[in-house]
Amino acid sequence: MGVLLHLLSGVALLVWGTNIVKVGILRVYGANLRHVLSSSISNRFTAFAAGLGVTGLVQSSNATAVIVSSFVGQGLIAVAPALAIMLGANVGTALMVQVFSLDLSWLSPLLIFVGVILHLSWKGNKPGHVGRVLIGLGLITLALELISIATRPVVQAAGVKVLFGTLTGDPTLDMLIGAFLTILCYSSLAVVLFCGALASAGVVSLHVAMALVLGANLGSGISALLTTSGNNQPGKRVTLGNLLSRLLGCVIALPLLGQAEHLLELVDADPQRLVVNFHLLFNVALAVLLLGATGPLARLCEKVLPGRNTGDSQVTPRHLDPAALPTPALALSNAAREVLRIGDRIEQMLDNMLRVLRTNDAKLATATCRIDDEVDDLYTAIKLYLTQISLEALDERDGRRWTEIISLTINLEHAGDIIERILQDARDKKIAHNLAFSEAGMQEISQMHARVVANLRLGLSVFLSGDLKSAQQLMAEKATFRDLERKFARSHLQRIAVQTAESIETSSLHLDVISDLKRLNSLFCATAYPVLEEAGVLNRSRMKEDDGEPPARALPSAQAH
Repeated sequence: MGVLLHLLSGVALLVWGTNIVKVGILRVYGANLRHVLSSSISNRFTAFAAGLGVTGLVQSSNATAVIVSSFVGQGLIAVAPALAIMLGANVGTALMVQVFSLDLSWLSPLLIFVGVILHLSWKGNKPGHVGRVLIGLGLITLALELISIATRPVVQAAGVKVLFGTLTGDPTLDMLIGAFLTILCYSSLAVVLFCGALASAGVVSLHVAMALVLGANLGSGISALLTTSGNNQPGKRVTLGNLLSRLLGCVIALPLLGQAEHLLELVDADPQRLVVNFHLLFNVALAVLLLGATGPLARLCEKVLPGRNTGDSQVTPRHLDPAALPTPALALSNAAREVLRIGDRIEQMLDNMLRVLRTNDAKLATATCRIDDEVDDLYTAIKLYLTQISLEALDERDGRRWTEIISLTINLEHAGDIIERILQDARDKKIAHNLAFSEAGMQEISQMHARVVANLRLGLSVFLSGDLKSAQQLMAEKATFRDLERKFARSHLQRIAVQTAESIETSSLHLDVISDLKRLNSLFCATAYPVLEEAGVLNRSRMKEDDGEPPARALPSAQAH
């Protein structure tokens, strides 16, 4: 029993070390890895190379599958090049098995020692994440040594021999058992290395170990498909195609295990080396066989999983990729892109609002109010996404960016509510009674509206770029808009004084609209505050004069969240 526990603990440590390496690499190079994958689709060979390289770093073809599936789900990559990337990812995993099958026990203490120092000294920063990667690599090599030690007494255990003796009859059953083990471990790398250790210790025959390796490849495809089961149809087609390709490879390779064993014995007769060489041979042969057939395979997947990308819906978040959450910088970038979608919807609401005020179009008013529901849904999605980002992993700069994103999201959601209220008031006070603004009054509202839209665009630009000059321009626009609102309020009262009928009939609504436009403008200009505050040029006394009270101070770090 103790031997079995040591063996299981070694496998668990191997899986855990692989996971640590994956998370560390994604946090250090996550944005760059995704850029490499998204920009490597010019042809199937560059896509294959990108998948191979990225998976060699993250130690997991499943991690690559999640990234690629999210790209396909967002319409950034077609299914065919994504399948080429996955073929490269499978070969990348097989190459890493080759590396870790070497005797690296001497390296484990050094990697863990250096990794712990880096991780504790620079926790949350890039050197700290590099330290995490070194710790993971050290744990992998340590786990392999533990597995090797634990399997030695297994050979002498009669009960274990009987147990593994049941695996010598049916290669198909052995393959299914290998697939089951891989789904449980969530790592084909761990299972293949474990199979190599079993074969080296004489616990199982080479024929059985090779069948288990085929199962490990099949189980890896199933795990990837299960991981992306919540994606939209295009995203799931990638992992479905990956599973189908591995299933085809297993069907072809299963009756050829004997010939493959004799061939590989000519290269290296050592049982462990033969098992890992078979794993590499299988994936390389599968890539050669299917790299030119990714197009037909993609069309087959489209037939099996028909349907459009659910991300085409205006209300469905497009950029909130869950796979990016372990990489805070990338997750924040995704959230910022989604905030810009809210900005686009707010601009559409503003344009519709002006048309309603001009034409008394009740149907357009109702349709525009429904857009506010979409804004609310996106606001909720972004807020929930941001709460899933690990605050401990945020450095000071990312902490400020987290605050800027959530602040702008709240302001845009509030702007949508204000526009909805304007439209409801217009419907009740103006459209229902078939009233119209005076010509001068409508011109004033149009002029203010144009400035609000321009400042919305400028505010979003400041949010993206953090440009100090643009932020100062935005604050100057805010002061100008305040003066404009006061000027137009006085001119409206002057028209009432001279008994202008339209102005008298719509007076309440008119004053409310120009006041609400000023509030909208203040919300859009608020994006300048973090930039000005960081530059040390924020004039808080002027802000009090403009708004009556200063805005909420930006949280300085992740700990303030």
